Amino acid sequence: MLNRLIRYLDSVVARDPAPRSRWEVLLYPGVWALFWHKIAHRLFKARLFFLSRAINHMSRMFTAIDIHPGATIGKNFFIDHGFTVIGETAVIGDNVTIYQCVTLGGTNPTSGKPGKRHPTLEDNVIVGSGAQILGPITVGRRARIGASAVVTEDVPEGATMIGLKARSTLVAAETWAKDFMPYGTPCKEPCEPSGVQRVEQLEQELVRLREQVEALAAQSTVQSDTVQAASSGLTGT
Repeated sequence: MLNRLIRYLDSVVARDPAPRSRWEVLLYPGVWALFWHKIAHRLFKARLFFLSRAINHMSRMFTAIDIHPGATIGKNFFIDHGFTVIGETAVIGDNVTIYQCVTLGGTNPTSGKPGKRHPTLEDNVIVGSGAQILGPITVGRRARIGASAVVTEDVPEGATMIGLKARSTLVAAETWAKDFMPYGTPCKEPCEPSGVQRVEQLEQELVRLREQVEALAAQSTVQSDTVQAASSGLTGT
């Protein structure tokens, strides 16, 4: 058990540059939320629903992370900071990283039956801060969900999703195959341009439009002079 704990703490240190030692990681709310969830989940599986819920509420009070006792979580799950909600039927694979203010939420089934209402995150998925993943969808292995993205459809393996509603940026395989991408969001070409980039693009477009207008105006002036010259020639004749 001690070896498993050490491996888990080392996996967190490998993904987070902040801690100087394993001891710091032991203070992380995400680590404690996961610890209490393991107890609550066992009670839930034993159909001791009230006790599992009581532990869930206590954990949420101290960690600001709400993991339903029914959620299934794999190895080396890391929640960096708090204010995260994970629903009852959510399934999380191994080595998944979630940043703050993320929701793995459910959708209201039209049949009225409980069933699978929450997402499935496969191995090595990274979810950026503020992302909302909703419904019984599957996020494929090594997929990245960008900050504040809203995902309501299945995500292909290795895709990077951004925006509202989230869409794939079609990141090349050699990019997504990296062992770890902090915050689940690439920083260069696959992302949407920043505000400064947008302004520069608009200015360049404005310059091109002005050049086209000036060219058309010059062409119109030449044609007008030609017509006037032709008209004067005919009058003189």
